[in-house]
Amino acid sequence: MIPLFVLFFYLDVLPFHELYAAAVFVLAAFTDFLDGYIARKYHLVTNMGKFLDPIADKVLVSTAFILLLTRPLVFGYNTLAGWGPMAAGICVALIMARELIVSGFRLVAVEKGAVIAADKLGKVKTTVQDVAIFVLLVVMPFLKQGGDVVGYKELGAIIGFALLLLATVLTVISGVNYLVKNRQVLREEPEEGEKR
Repeated sequence: MIPLFVLFFYLDVLPFHELYAAAVFVLAAFTDFLDGYIARKYHLVTNMGKFLDPIADKVLVSTAFILLLTRPLVFGYNTLAGWGPMAAGICVALIMARELIVSGFRLVAVEKGAVIAADKLGKVKTTVQDVAIFVLLVVMPFLKQGGDVVGYKELGAIIGFALLLLATVLTVISGVNYLVKNRQVLREEPEEGEKR
């Protein structure tokens, strides 16, 4: 569904194409949730699922944030003195860095035979990220129409931007929490024959 999302996002010949992109994004996010729910409920966990499930959501969210960065207007370019897109870029970099760090951490855990369950804070983080993306997508076509610079259109962009900031804070906190709670994974095991 990600290629379809990208297509609608850039399909400028279609009026309100961002709303179609938002609908595809919501559907893709929902299928990710539904897939996990069905797998747990009916014990249909597979190696392919273990591989794809954590990746699918990250690729969808990363794609959406990167595409949104190509449209600075949605980050309050007019009302935030031009620093909105820069701040958004920093937020997206932090979000992506956290996901890469945690993915690398999980690889080390798997190598050591450790099983690390997802925590509630990580799920809250994902939900806020998804809501932020949805709000920013929905407000985009209205911002492009111009006018109402300090009215409801800009308010929508500011709400979306605030949600992005909240998502970033939650992403960083959940990443630190994840690493601290599972720090034993990074401890060096003594070589055979060494004193414990």
